[in-house]
Amino acid sequence: MSVYDKLNQLGITLPPVAIPAAAYVPFVQTGKQVFLSGHIAKKDGKPWVGQLGLTMTTDEGKTAARAIAIDLMGTLHAACQAAGTDLNGVKRIVKVMSLVNSTGTFTEQHLVTNGASELFGEVFGPQVGAHARSAFGVAQIPLGACVEIELIAELA
Repeated sequence: MSVYDKLNQLGITLPPVAIPAAAYVPFVQTGKQVFLSGHIAKKDGKPWVGQLGLTMTTDEGKTAARAIAIDLMGTLHAACQAAGTDLNGVKRIVKVMSLVNSTGTFTEQHLVTNGASELFGEVFGPQVGAHARSAFGVAQIPLGACVEIELIAELA
């Protein structure tokens, strides 16, 4: 099954690439690797503001991370098109780095980040979607967002 068939099966429509909020580009390709800039969680088109362990639960954070994964796939789709391929040309999701806006006592950043990791595995399959990962708790994320995730992928 193609990546696009899987996205359709899951009812996921890829968004267009978001306009950067500061002095950076959405993605950079070097060789066969594509580096996607951090994407913040959004709800109803606006930053999804909150802090895990204070105003948000782990499950809400996991939902936010899943939403970011969808945005990241939209940007990855654009990066693939710029490279002359599409998401079926992704050889591997290499690395995911997740920043979770959380209190000093919140310790479930890894479970929040599963929202993105599990979706990548479901969409790309275990051979392509399994990836290395880091999940950090941070004091704040731009615009007060609850989660920010960046991604590195390898193209075939």
